[in-house]
Amino acid sequence: MEAREAEPGWRMVAVRVLDHPGFAPELLALAAVDALGPRAADWVQRTRDAYPDADADGLARLVTRRFVRLAGTGGALAAGAGLFAPVAELSAVLWTQANLVLHLAAVYGRDPAHRDRVAELLVLTQVHPDGGTARAALDAARSAGAPAEGSWSRAAEAAWRLATPLAAQAVGWLGLRLAARLLPGAAALAAATGDRASAERLAARAITLYRPPRR
Repeated sequence: MEAREAEPGWRMVAVRVLDHPGFAPELLALAAVDALGPRAADWVQRTRDAYPDADADGLARLVTRRFVRLAGTGGALAAGAGLFAPVAELSAVLWTQANLVLHLAAVYGRDPAHRDRVAELLVLTQVHPDGGTARAALDAARSAGAPAEGSWSRAAEAAWRLATPLAAQAVGWLGLRLAARLLPGAAALAAATGDRASAERLAARAITLYRPPRR
């Protein structure tokens, strides 16, 4: 059910990314905070109401398990995307990672719909090295002009920019996925393994950022 609900969101984002491929991760982060932030806050509140004795660290473990599992199947939704399949697949993976970060932010008392989460998301997913660079890129993305010409060139550029953070999170991820496409049956296994590992490392970074200092 969760995967089906996510499909319209990341498919619409993929279309926007193809209009401005040079700002692919930034556009995805902006859309994710707008679309997913309020849902993350609602989910955390409902879960706290259902399990009033659960502490933040316990909820963080629940969130991590949930989205690590989803990350392992994120690429399946893009199987029928044709020419733009790499863009759709990479968008789906990063959309799930954004969901993970925003839920963890909410667990530790941060507003997941706040604009600060956009730059934090770009830093946590290793698109940018620091908040200042991320905010400058976001300003440029917001003021981007008309879409670039050429469907193939736009798809290739978008896929390249979307793959960059994933390659930074797991060395060889993109090469593994491309090689796996040549081996029948191997692509799903490669995607599941790489995406779960990336999500686990991302969760650890987000928890380090959002968890209050222990006293």
